Amino acid sequence: MDTISADFTTDVLVIGAGQSGLAVGYYLRRAGLSFVLLDDQPAPGGAWPHGWDSLRLFSPADASSLPGWLMPRPPADDSGFPTRDAVIDYLTQYEQRYELPVRRPVRVAVVRQAAGGFSVETDVGTYRARAVVCATGSWRNPFVPQFPGQADFGGVQLHSAQYQQAAPFAGQRVLVVGGGNSGAQVLAEVSRVAHTTWITEKEPRFLPDDVDGRVLFTQATQRYHAQAGAAAAPPATLGDIVMVPPVKAARGRGVLGSVRPFGRFTRTGVVWADGREEAVDAVIWCTGFRPALSFLADLSVLQPDGRVATAGTRATAVSGLWLVGYGTWTGFASATLIGVGRSARATADEIRAFLNLSQTPTE
Repeated sequence: MDTISADFTTDVLVIGAGQSGLAVGYYLRRAGLSFVLLDDQPAPGGAWPHGWDSLRLFSPADASSLPGWLMPRPPADDSGFPTRDAVIDYLTQYEQRYELPVRRPVRVAVVRQAAGGFSVETDVGTYRARAVVCATGSWRNPFVPQFPGQADFGGVQLHSAQYQQAAPFAGQRVLVVGGGNSGAQVLAEVSRVAHTTWITEKEPRFLPDDVDGRVLFTQATQRYHAQAGAAAAPPATLGDIVMVPPVKAARGRGVLGSVRPFGRFTRTGVVWADGREEAVDAVIWCTGFRPALSFLADLSVLQPDGRVATAGTRATAVSGLWLVGYGTWTGFASATLIGVGRSARATADEIRAFLNLSQTPTE
C-alpha cells in the first residue's frame, strides 16, 4: 500500500480497490500505464469484509477468480465453496502479488472535469488524472423497497449489507425479503433460530444440486449472447439460487417455501394481501443495491436510477470516464469475481487508446 499524500497526478485514477478495481489495476499494469487506486476501506477486501459471517460463494474457487491468478482451493474437507474470509484473503494476496498501487483509506468527495482531465477531491487532498475509472460497486447504497406504514413499524429493519449473524434474532418472528442467493442463504441461517417467512416477488428458481455458480455462469453467458440484438428479450441473470450446503439443509427442514409480498406495515407487524394481520419482530431486506456513485454528481451524468449512460464501460456523456463492475449495464456479469475480468481488460485497452500514449509513462 502506498503512503497517502495530497495533490497527486497520474494518468489513470481508479476509485475503488475491491475486486473490480483490482482487476482493472491488473490490466492497467500490463498495459504499462501510470495509475493509482483509491480505496475508502481501512484494509483490503472491498465490500467482502461487510458480508455476513457465514457467507459463501456459490461457485468453486477456480471459477471465482480474478485475471492472472486462481483463487486457492479450500481444504479438502471443506464444502468446496469459498467462505467470505477466504475471498478477503485472496483479494489481499492478489493486491500484494501484483504490487498494485492502492492508497487507503481515502474517501472521494467529488470528481470534476479540469484542464487535461479530472480533478478528484478527497479527504486527504486533490488527485488529478487524465482518465478516471469508477469501481466502487454498490455496497454503500443498499436498496430497500418502500411500503405503506413502514416508518411506523416498531420492529427491527436491516438490509443484508448490515446483517452479520442469526443470533440476535433467536426466538423472534422474522420476515426475510428477497428471492436471490443472498435471501436464500440468510433465510437458511436465520430459520435455524427464529420463526421465518420468506417473501419473494415470484417463486424462486432453485438449480439442481449438481449445478453450481460455474455452470450457472456458463449457461447465463450463452443466453446473454443468444439474446444479443433481440430488443424484446429479457436480459440473462445470475439470480437463480444455487444449492450450497446451508440452503440444502434448509430444504431438508422444509423452510424454503416462499410467499408473495405483504401489502403494508402496521406498528407491530404487517398486513397481507388478504387482509390478515401478522405480528412481526424483524424484517431483513435482501433486496439488492444501487450504484454508489454520488461523487459523480458534479459531472451531471447520473440518471434517476443512479446509473450512468455507457457504451460498454465508457461513459458516453463525459470523455475519459469509465465504470467497471456495476452489473450488466457495465458488462455482462461484471459484478462477479469471474465476470469482471472481461470488462476490466476491455477498459484498460480503451484507456490506453484514449490516452494515445507514444511511450510508457513513468510513475
